[in-house]
Amino acid sequence: MSTVSYKDAGVDIDAGNQFVENIKPLVKATFDSNVVGGIGSFAGAYELPSGYKKPVILGATDGVGTKLKLAIDSKKYDTVGIDLVAMCVNDLICNFGTPLFFLDYYATSKLDLEASVAVVGGIAEGCKRAECSLIGGETAEMPGMYNKDDFDLAGFAVGIAEKDEMNRLEHVKAGDILLALPSSGVHSNGYSLVRKLFFEKLGYKFEDVIDGKPLIDILLEPTRIYVNIFKKLKSKINALAHITGGGIVENLPRVLPQNLKALVYKEKIKTLPVFELMSKHVAESEMYRTFNMGVGMVLVVSPENVDEVLANSDGYVIGELQEGEREAVML
Repeated sequence: MSTVSYKDAGVDIDAGNQFVENIKPLVKATFDSNVVGGIGSFAGAYELPSGYKKPVILGATDGVGTKLKLAIDSKKYDTVGIDLVAMCVNDLICNFGTPLFFLDYYATSKLDLEASVAVVGGIAEGCKRAECSLIGGETAEMPGMYNKDDFDLAGFAVGIAEKDEMNRLEHVKAGDILLALPSSGVHSNGYSLVRKLFFEKLGYKFEDVIDGKPLIDILLEPTRIYVNIFKKLKSKINALAHITGGGIVENLPRVLPQNLKALVYKEKIKTLPVFELMSKHVAESEMYRTFNMGVGMVLVVSPENVDEVLANSDGYVIGELQEGEREAVML
């Protein structure tokens, strides 16, 4: 009777082992002095930093969504890992959490060493930008669950915050100023609409040039990570809102108390060319509730701190807070 191996079933253990060896230097480059142990144990270990009076551990998880489909179809794998880290750590800082470490989950039909190493290289680069350590992950080869070249990513970020600093609602007041931190592009939300518009409705190709760049490079531009600005200016910031799916209109109210509304002046927003192009084919209301429109993060800042924040960031004023029912009003 003939025998059947795990490799015959579509899972290559040797390729998996080689993948681990290939990513070791990438992962190790993200380590800081708080990482305990090395690579290859059953769990990652991280020593909590000192100096906190009432430390609270925060966790955030996210994925990259259908932006992955563009990476797969274009065979450009080196940036979606940055997106993965960004979507998690940008959420952490909105709760005044400083990222400590990150873990990833990579699932695919068949392990492609070149592609998978590029993906993890992007994750490592994202961790460097977020100033956190990549201390573990899981790679799953799952034939039958995914099509030939498909893969999926999930990320898990852990941070630390001072308990007394986490409730930002008590710091947010009428008269506070809204500052926008520019996005790097579409970031990682709305790509089902992006793909349908550009490639199904309008018939664009990856190599088509828009505003001096190939379309695929514009669409795969990785999500900006705002951790360094947060660390530098946290004492001058009353609250932060990460502008993801739902846009400004849905995300900004999440950091407001019930008695305040945000007035956002659309003419002040530095809209990126890719959004201007899409706006010719998508209703304005749909654009503002789907995309960041060029605003990756909104900072709520007291008037007396605005000049300092502007001088130490690339932020700019887009609105203010007034008394009223909690909402974001686009004017």
